[in-house]
Amino acid sequence: MSHATTALFREDFYLSTCEAVVTAVHEDGGIELDQTCFYATSGGQPGDTGFLERADGSRIALGPAVTGATKDVIVHRPQEGAPLPAVGETVVAHIDWARRYRLMRMHTACHLLSVVCPYPITGAAVGEDDSRVDFDMSETIDKDEVTAKLMKLVEENHPVFLRWITDEELAANPDIVKSKNVRPPKGLGRVSLVCIGEGSSVDSQPCGGTHVTETQEVGAIHIAKIEKKGKENRRLRIRFGTPGSPA
Repeated sequence: MSHATTALFREDFYLSTCEAVVTAVHEDGGIELDQTCFYATSGGQPGDTGFLERADGSRIALGPAVTGATKDVIVHRPQEGAPLPAVGETVVAHIDWARRYRLMRMHTACHLLSVVCPYPITGAAVGEDDSRVDFDMSETIDKDEVTAKLMKLVEENHPVFLRWITDEELAANPDIVKSKNVRPPKGLGRVSLVCIGEGSSVDSQPCGGTHVTETQEVGAIHIAKIEKKGKENRRLRIRFGTPGSPA
């Protein structure tokens, strides 16, 4: 039987390791812990990878974490051939921090893009080197102009922080949701708002993903391509670095 996982990353995006107790091991090998710093795949952001360290120092290599029977259950998936722990065993969970930090930077960049392009979002996918955000728009825009506006927000070094609202507050203010297709995680009693700028002056939107704490951490980013995906749909691809540089 699955039990809710205490998601430590919701309170600290920079937590890269934690001690935990194995609460369940699925027939397919999926591992549940009482608490974890691993983000589970959702909202366009991939789940964290890493490993579990056992008492004897051996490691259980993990692929991307996913949600389980319910959204508040996080399942750690061992890589093929990896050993399995026993229920009740104490382990130390380690995320691949370099990968996670790139995803945090990139996810924050996607939020900045939604500020520069204030159109309804129809889809998004966060990647380590390349991300995309699809907008419900028909306007023609210049990718260099968008890049310049993005970098201005990055260089202004706005604070990025969380504010929590209740499910009821979200239901009463549906217009704060920018995405047309992906709904914020509900059912946990509260929803996190990712806020950018002093007093949320730059942006505020529901999001359960992980982010940096100030925009300057995003680093150099640019719009690599703008694709027309329909009469009123434009896909903007974000990459790290400056135009023409490696990610």
